[in-house]
Parts: sequence; structure tokens; C-alpha cells
Amino acid sequence: MGRYVIVLLFIFSTFFIYAQNHHKGFTVNHISNIETIYPDGILDEAIWFKAEIAKDFWQYFPSDSILATKQTHIKMLFDDENLYIGITVFTSGKDYKVQSLKRDFRAGNSDNITLLFDTFNDGSNAFLFGINPYGVRREGLVSGGGNDLRGFTISWDTKWKGSSKIYEDRYTSELIIPLTAFKFKEGETKWRFNSYRFDTQSNENSTWMNIPQNQNVYGLTFMGDMVFEKPLGKSRSPLAIIPYINAISQNDFENNEALNRIKIGGDAKFAIGNSMNLDITVNPDFSQVEVDDQVTNLTRFEISLPEKRQFFIDNSDLFASFGDSHDENPFFSRRIGIATDTADNSIENKIIGGMRLSGKLNKGLRLGFLDIQTEADRQNNITSNNNMMLALQQRVFGRSNISMFLINRQTLKNYDFQEDEDRYNRVLGIDYDLISKGNRWNGKFFIHKSFAHNSGDKDVSTGAKLDYNSRYYNTFSKLVYVGEDYRSDLGYIRRTDILKGYAGIEKVFWPKKGIINTHSFKFFPIFIWSPSMDLQNTDYTFRGEWEAKFVDFSNINIRVDNKYTFLTDEFEPTGKDDAIALPENVGYHYSNLKLEYTSDRRKLFSYRMETTLGSFFNGNRYSFLGTMTYRFQPKVFISMLVDYNRIELPQPYVSADLWLLSPKIEVTFNKSLFWSTLVQYSTQQDNFGLNSRLQWRFAPLSDLYLVYNDNYFVNTFAPRMRSINLKFTYWLNI
Repeated sequence: MGRYVIVLLFIFSTFFIYAQNHHKGFTVNHISNIETIYPDGILDEAIWFKAEIAKDFWQYFPSDSILATKQTHIKMLFDDENLYIGITVFTSGKDYKVQSLKRDFRAGNSDNITLLFDTFNDGSNAFLFGINPYGVRREGLVSGGGNDLRGFTISWDTKWKGSSKIYEDRYTSELIIPLTAFKFKEGETKWRFNSYRFDTQSNENSTWMNIPQNQNVYGLTFMGDMVFEKPLGKSRSPLAIIPYINAISQNDFENNEALNRIKIGGDAKFAIGNSMNLDITVNPDFSQVEVDDQVTNLTRFEISLPEKRQFFIDNSDLFASFGDSHDENPFFSRRIGIATDTADNSIENKIIGGMRLSGKLNKGLRLGFLDIQTEADRQNNITSNNNMMLALQQRVFGRSNISMFLINRQTLKNYDFQEDEDRYNRVLGIDYDLISKGNRWNGKFFIHKSFAHNSGDKDVSTGAKLDYNSRYYNTFSKLVYVGEDYRSDLGYIRRTDILKGYAGIEKVFWPKKGIINTHSFKFFPIFIWSPSMDLQNTDYTFRGEWEAKFVDFSNINIRVDNKYTFLTDEFEPTGKDDAIALPENVGYHYSNLKLEYTSDRRKLFSYRMETTLGSFFNGNRYSFLGTMTYRFQPKVFISMLVDYNRIELPQPYVSADLWLLSPKIEVTFNKSLFWSTLVQYSTQQDNFGLNSRLQWRFAPLSDLYLVYNDNYFVNTFAPRMRSINLKFTYWLNI
């Protein structure tokens, strides 16, 4: 299998060489440090009138072929310490929509403007800064060329200033971003730049560079130049110390245990030159991180939940982008700090400390090194482990790259309860990521090999993926092999012993008039074979899909699936105690129809509905998923999730009504004081949970949290786990 991937790699890397033409640019003038700009949102400093304007924004939605009806002007200046940005956003009035006053807002349903800075001019990674008419800020990172949401995060934080001022026909914003917030090459004279804006009043999205709608609005393919009047100097290397104190009171009613303690730890951030970061954590605590959203899982496989812990976010693409995100991801950071107890329950595994070194070694070479030590828990048969990953990524052919990695999970002591095959696990691999000119072709080719004590010889995983993206036709294909002995203890592997392939095509239509902006038809067959069973076809799905996006930002999707599943292990989908599982070595044919509708998210009240109807293994399934949101602008945001699944199986198997209810309220009293409460009721997980968090941001990136958690069993409504945390954290720059 590996030799076929290498041949494909050679063929495609020969044909697709990147050559990006820049069509727009502007000059960023240098100012002296004595010229003062105060970020009050009012562009009244005289120096702004001398700055060059980045203008002529293009409409991205509903059309992508005309200039925006409401324009945006961006000016930039810089000195030896900061980048200064002045923005004028012209509008048709003052009826702005915002989600709340909380930092790191969601952009797609509100008025705001976002700036993208590709500081290494490689089209692969970018820094993101955004602001809305109320002066609420957000920052984030874009990786992987911005080709999909996996490379987009707003969990990254850095210090900067910004404010806005509202007028009758516009709002203006002033941003001051320290150059130390960016990573760049010393002596650089230009960065690639783009900006995108959401305008709810004019029903328009616009971008500085003209981006076709079949490309992501945050993609890094279509960018212009911001040219610095003088070369950038060497960035000062700041040291940030972020200590915390956490007072905890916790009751575990299930095991009749109580805990009261004070926990102390912290992080340190070092900038090494202009391009590298060194992060160190000691006794980290993630009690203030938002709890995971519960889901109803009707599959045989583990659910992959997103990483929310700040320590693992920066340059996370260096570690997490290997392999295939759906079937074989060798590094999944959520494995660190979580373990399984003797009852097979997931519990917290304390992290003693760790470090991460990441960034650019030169213009084309990136380095990532991560090392985390976890604590032993003998009561739950959990060992102490050292978790290490080394990653190198070399840019080739413009925006494509070749990467290699080494993962090592090692137990440092001998434990009598541990099997020999679990004492260590190592994975070595190489990936090639293809991004072609104009972002028409995207692909990935990889081969990975794992090592463990007495493992079998089928310990290789390899795959090839190639997608073509154009305005009228899209194609996508993938072939992945995961050997039955392949394992990555720090990865996300849905299943082993598979050879999976698919090839699909999509036809896109662009009506010239009417309520539909664009619609498409897609045909998407998926096949899975088992190599250990003489390539028996264990799964297939024939999928047909129609999707329409309307000019009012709503959309509809209709999907039909015809499926076959051969169970290689018994499977009980309802999660009910003492339920009889569907037997192994039996094949099932079943089909279903799925209908999904999403309303205009710009409205104060918006909703999404999804229903599925059809057969399910040897029975039937009906499901309804609905989410509703309402905004009391600008301070209150209310949401409600309802997820209902009716599973009807013949006797002697169990039928069930599975409910997941999740209301949430977020109140932003001002830009520094926030309160949110999330309630989750799940009959499948037999859990009723309440998480309430009060956050006071008393200084930049410095917070006081009061977090209350309460969990009950659903059937008996008996208490399960309860805790309250008072956490103080302070960001100190030295």
C-alpha cells in the first residue's frame, strides 16, 4: 500500500506547482515612537490623514463579481513596537447585530470586520484579528491555508488594544497590536494581507481581495500585499508569566468522596527571536474551560471533541494535522490529561507539567516539539506517562508541504497492573499536503508506522486524498488503509483493520435571479473492506445530496443514504442497562432520509432544524435535532438545543427514546464581566449537568473565575458530582 502512495505523491507533486499572483497592495508608513495614537475608535489623529488607504472591497455574498455596495477603508501605520490600524466601515444605518459583548465572538451572525495577516508570506498560516461596532475584539489563528474549519480557531489569545465609534452612516475602529503578537522574519518588508466583513443591514459579505464563493472567506489563497515603508526590525523577546491560584471544593457522591484543596500552578511564554515560541506549564488547571457539549452517539465509535485548552492551541496544526482527521489522526491532544479508570470511565489524569517549542526555523521550515508528563493514579490503575511529539514541516512548491513526526508515549516505571504491550507506544510518519495554484487541488498523502511491545506486523497506516474545487464542479476521493495492529495511544483512530475508499462528484449551479443564491447536487459512495477477512466488504454507503443556499443567508439540505453494515463486534445502540446487543458477524441493509434547514442567522431569533427518518440496522429510527437562539442585544444571548432519537428494534432487542436537552444563557454585563450557564440533560449518558461560570476580566488576559458544576443521575435524580472553583489568573509581561 505504501508504494502506491509514494507513486501518487510523485505524480501529483510534479503537476501542481503553486504560483500566486498578487493584484492589490498598499504601503504601511513608519511613524516615530513620539507620535501618539490613542485607541478610542475615533480617527482624529493628524497622522491618519497621511496614511495610504486599502479600499475597493469586493462583494463575496450574495455575488462575488461586483464591488461591495457598502465600502470599507483600512489604514495602517507602524513604529518599532506596534502596528496601528484605522478602519472606516460604511453602513446603511445603525441597526447593528452583535451576539454579545464577550471577546472572541462568533462572526457569521453579526456585524464585524476581520483582518488576516500572513506574516511569512507562505499562504499556509495567518494571524487573525477582528472587531465589531461595539469595540468587542477577537483574535485567532488560521492554518492549513484556511481550507476548512479544522484550520480555524479563536481559542488563541494575545494582548492588544482596540475600540470602535458608531456614527449615523458608519463605524470606525482603531487597533493597536504589538509586533510581539506576531511571528515574522527580521528584515521583512511585506506581509500578505486580506480582510473580510459581515454587514447584516445590507445583506452583504465583502472582502478586500476578490474571492470566489467556492473558496472559504478566511482562506489564504487570495491575498494582497501590505508593504512596510522600512524593514521590520528584530522583535523584542517578551516573557509572559501566567500564575494561577484555584480554591476547589468537590463532592463525589457516587464514590462518597469529598475534596477541599488549593491548587497553584501556572504557565510561562517565551518568544525566541521573531519566529519561535517556548511555552512551559507547571501543574496546569483547566477548570475554567467550558465544558464539552454532550452528544447522542448512535455509532459504534468514539466521538471526537474539539480541544479547548489554551496550552494546546498555539501552532496546534503542527501537531494535529497529520494523517486523516476522520479515520486516522495519530495525535489528538485531548488524550493527554484524560485516562480510563477500572470501570472503563473517562476521568481526569493530572498533568504534572510540560513544555512546547514551536514556530519557524527559517522561511520554509517549521518545528514543533511537545513534552508532557502525567501523574500516576494507582487507585484507578493509571500509570505515569511521558507524552512526547516531534514534528517538522518543510514548505515545498509554494504552499504545499512535506512533514514528518515522531510520537512517543512511555511509561517511566514498571507497574504490576500494566501489561507489557502497554509500556510504550511509538509512531513514526511522513505526510505530504498538496495545495495547488488557485486552491483548485487539495490533497494529502501519508504513511505511518507504529511500534509497541510484541505488536503484530500489520502496524502501518497509509492513505491518499485528492479534492478538486471549482465554481461548477467539485470532486473528492480518498483511499485509507489502517492495519489491525496499528495503534497510536495519543491519537484518534476510529477503527483498525480497514481499507476505506470513496470517490464523489458535486455539480454546482448559480442562478442569475430568484431566491436561491446557489444550489448543488452531490453523489458520494463510500466503501470499507476488512483486510484480515480477505477484503470482505463490511460497510458501504451510497449517498445522494441536494443543498441550496438562499440570498437571505438561510440554507436547506436534503440527503438520502443507502447503507450496509456488517458487524464484526456486537453493538448495542441505545446504551440501556442489560439491553441485548445486536449480534456480531451479521450484515444489515438500511436506508434513511435526512432533511436540514438553517434560518437567517442575522436575525435576533434564528434556528436550525434537522430530521432523519428511515430504517436502522434491523429496526427503524426517527430523529429530530433543533437549535434555537435569541439575542437581547447586546448583553444577553439565549440558546436551546433539543435532540430526540426514537430507536425501534424488534424483540428481544431494546427500543428507546433518547433525549438530549441543552439550554444555555450568556450575559455580558460589560466588556469585562461575563456570566454563562449551560444545562445538559442526556438520557443516553444518564446525566443531568449544570455548569455556571462567572468571569471578571480585571486586566488584559487576567481573570477571576467562579465556576459551579453539578451533575445528577437522570433516572433517580440522585446527586453524582458537585464542585465549586474560585480561580485567579494573572498575565504578567516581563
